[in-house]
Amino acid sequence: MTWSILARDPATGALGAAVATRFFAVGALAIHVEGGVAALATQALINPMYAVHGMPRLRAGQPPEQIVEALLAADAGRTHRQIHILDASGRIAAHTGTDCVGWCGSVRGIDISIAGNMLAGPDVVSQTLAAFEAVIGPLPDRLLAALEAGEAAGGDKRGKQSAALKICTRDPYPDLDIRTDDHPDPLAELRRLVAVSRQRFAAFRRFLPGADSPCGVFDRAVIEAAISAHGAS
Repeated sequence: MTWSILARDPATGALGAAVATRFFAVGALAIHVEGGVAALATQALINPMYAVHGMPRLRAGQPPEQIVEALLAADAGRTHRQIHILDASGRIAAHTGTDCVGWCGSVRGIDISIAGNMLAGPDVVSQTLAAFEAVIGPLPDRLLAALEAGEAAGGDKRGKQSAALKICTRDPYPDLDIRTDDHPDPLAELRRLVAVSRQRFAAFRRFLPGADSPCGVFDRAVIEAAISAHGAS
């Protein structure tokens, strides 16, 4: 019912995930990203516990293949699940259960993993991959362009309803985390939200406490000046 893309920007270390589907509020359950750790997506018959149990093991440096094997071994519903992981060093693991609804499968490249099920056909994931590799620009734009290419190739064969995008760089919480939970054109709405985030939020986010600044910046004049300069650029 879903296809998702996980990607790593080797220049910045940012990890990103994006997903689209004919299902309500997919971003609440399907994609999980932590800066410096990994991006993980659980789909088909979603198992949210994959992220609960998998992310701590990824923080500990365990390889994705080993984690996927352990998660599946503990899950009696494994044949109905789809999961893929991309860690901060670029290692990838993916699983598509034998009882996932066709078309289902996954593809990968360097620093990118794409998986989907209940899709119009294999072109959905192949075109998603090709678009991501072809587009130059910020990671959110590349992820959106990739999903838009997959949608143009047929996307979820039932239609469209929700989409989500999450980007993390250094921190355990995201640089950007946006969702369209129920919308007739969720990818177009997601693209609008990315544009809105760049008006003020992108500049504001830089001043929040994080791994490189435990207290962040709390001088409102400094923050507002940076937001104004960002908007004028």
